[in-house]
Amino acid sequence: MDSRGGQARGEPALDALYAEVLASGESPARARELLARFPDEALLAAVLQRAVPVAFLEAVAGVSPWSERPRLLARVVLNPRAPRALAQRLVGVLYWRDLAEVAATPRIAGAVRARAESQLRDGLADMRLGDRVTLARLATPPLLPLLLADGDPRVAAAALLNARLREEDLVTALRREDVRPPLVEAVAACERWKPSYAVQLALVLQPKTPLPLALVRITALVPRDLRRVAGDEALRPLVRAAAREVLEHESGGAGGAQPPES
Repeated sequence: MDSRGGQARGEPALDALYAEVLASGESPARARELLARFPDEALLAAVLQRAVPVAFLEAVAGVSPWSERPRLLARVVLNPRAPRALAQRLVGVLYWRDLAEVAATPRIAGAVRARAESQLRDGLADMRLGDRVTLARLATPPLLPLLLADGDPRVAAAALLNARLREEDLVTALRREDVRPPLVEAVAACERWKPSYAVQLALVLQPKTPLPLALVRITALVPRDLRRVAGDEALRPLVRAAAREVLEHESGGAGGAQPPES
């Protein structure tokens, strides 16, 4: 079947159903009656992407079988007219992908987004590897520290490419005493963060950074940070000695990432 022909027939049907939903107004009885004869889940999901009466949203959340479909309930939560109390109640039954979408939607009430993030945080340990990798690419900032700390390097690598990951959050993750080697190695290999002076400095100052990865960054540091590295007793003697040698030759800060202007 020609998909364009199917879309052409589907749009009028969607528009007609949407008109009926609007006509039902804020009457719970009319909303329930309309839901009882809704033809299928796909059309209902499409209608829920439009601004509909609050009574209709509440009916979807309370009328079987639609109230038992987490994907439909996600459309209710994401609807621009969903009351905060209703959205808060439904967040607990959503799938993780829908929770991630709720958490990343700015127009949704902050309390609802925070609950979605909490649900994701609580379920992270039980998620499959592939799902954690996918979540790492689209997660919101409150979840990224947990994903950066994941023991699998593929999750950390995906989180490093997340557009919501801020430089200061990555630096904080690298400074942790319990930082995992997969994160350190993933950051060192990530092209996105190589121009960041703060991140490169954090790698040098992290005692768990493999020696070759720390040494290769020494010559990119400015004198004040070379002195900091040279005096940090937590670092390997070779790293400290390399910093002192660069200072003596007055070649610190040449090339590589540059520090922010003060």
